[in-house]
Amino acid sequence: MASFQHPFQCVKYTKQQPSGSAGLLVASAGRRLYSYSAVDGQCLDAWPKTVESSSEFASNDQAPAEKRRKISPAPDAQKEESKEKPSTKKASGNQLPEWTNIPILLTSSNGKHVVALTADDKCIRVFSLSEDGKLDEISSRAKRTMPKRPSALALTPDGQTILCADKFGDAYSLPLIPGEYTPRVEEAKAFKPAATNLTVHSQRNLQTLKNQITQFEKEAKKSSSKDSSTDENVASGFEHQLILGHVSLLTDLIAVSLPTDASVNRSYILTADRDEHIRVSRGLPQSHVIEKYCLGHTSFINKLCVPSWAPQYLISGGGDDFLLLWKWNEGKALQKVPLEGVSQESEISVRGIWAVSAEQSAGSPVQTILVGLEGSSTLLCYTIEEDTLKHQDTIQLSGNILDLAGLDSRGSIVISVDNIRESGSTEAWKSGPEVPQTLLEYFQVTTDQGSLKWNSAEDPLVANINAAGTSAIATDVDDKQKKALDGVLYSGGVLRKKQFGEDQ
Repeated sequence: MASFQHPFQCVKYTKQQPSGSAGLLVASAGRRLYSYSAVDGQCLDAWPKTVESSSEFASNDQAPAEKRRKISPAPDAQKEESKEKPSTKKASGNQLPEWTNIPILLTSSNGKHVVALTADDKCIRVFSLSEDGKLDEISSRAKRTMPKRPSALALTPDGQTILCADKFGDAYSLPLIPGEYTPRVEEAKAFKPAATNLTVHSQRNLQTLKNQITQFEKEAKKSSSKDSSTDENVASGFEHQLILGHVSLLTDLIAVSLPTDASVNRSYILTADRDEHIRVSRGLPQSHVIEKYCLGHTSFINKLCVPSWAPQYLISGGGDDFLLLWKWNEGKALQKVPLEGVSQESEISVRGIWAVSAEQSAGSPVQTILVGLEGSSTLLCYTIEEDTLKHQDTIQLSGNILDLAGLDSRGSIVISVDNIRESGSTEAWKSGPEVPQTLLEYFQVTTDQGSLKWNSAEDPLVANINAAGTSAIATDVDDKQKKALDGVLYSGGVLRKKQFGEDQ
């Protein structure tokens, strides 16, 4: 029976510096991370190597992880389990990894490192990426499990520090390549009562003082024997620093460097949250200093974009039916841009905002802002002209857009599309896979009298990747599995606040 192929959740294009190689495409699909040649689409490596690509979701017991209630087994069952444990452990080498997807992927500016988040175990992993596309996970010190589930990752402009935002509103900084780190353990201060038997005279007060001292000694013994491996202490095993916090769920963050009049770059951190706030903070190590707020959205914000060629601008979007263009260092909204061709009846969630600079054989590079909506097969295109976003021709795809990468030197883009669900839907699955399945689409840009047009084109890069596929998903998975898989790819809607009286 034919199977669906996992769509690419993230796609990144990178070039090794300063060697100037042809470039690599790094992508995540399901549990796996892939690297491809950006010339012909040949698969150069995949991680982890123990996953069998043909059997990821072949049976009902391999759905994405869900919370389970812990039930204490009977004493006899515990004995049996302890007897069987060694053989189970020995056979576990061929089991699937404990995570089901890789929702966030970053590449360093020099193209030598890849940062990936494996969702279910909340683990940030760093890989070295060689010129021939080999992915090698750096030592266990670079595998860091966060105390709370990360919602966004970014790299600082120098590429040496990872910024991590979590769903509890906190942001941390972590070194890209961690060194030796010894957690600082603060000794508990000895209890010293404010009163003594010299200052307390009545029999009742003396007895109360004695009871206080006895109670404290009991608590001290209890806390010293307790296991300290709580969620908060998981993160204490590696170097990290809390840099800022919001009172709401953080949805996105960007590290930006902006030139000043004195020819010195100043660094900033831009953060967005579920409560319609965009905060402009100073860069490390002064991120606790708030410079500006950018306020103007009426629903959640989940995507921020600062073009590398125009770092003074910010484009933001989320649950509103419009985008906002900002001069973010002034906290000033320049333009409110309605999302073209969007049905007013449907709930909107911006999937992504991408800044692409595409080189042409003649003339200056084409610099565009591309916007995708969740559950939509239409990609919106804009250019920045005189402090405004000017709408250009849209791009129509064969399926819902998931991610894209700009191949700058080729004047083209590669777009990841959802090959499993019906176009325009986040829940309705196709009756069966198409042959061949389309995982990536390729478009080239042309200009005509100041207007841009993206044309679909055939290219060995996407043809070979589509033919090779990723990992299989059976067509007969049950409704529970389908719902879990839908939630992996389409999670923007959960950020929308419920109105009074709506179902929670």
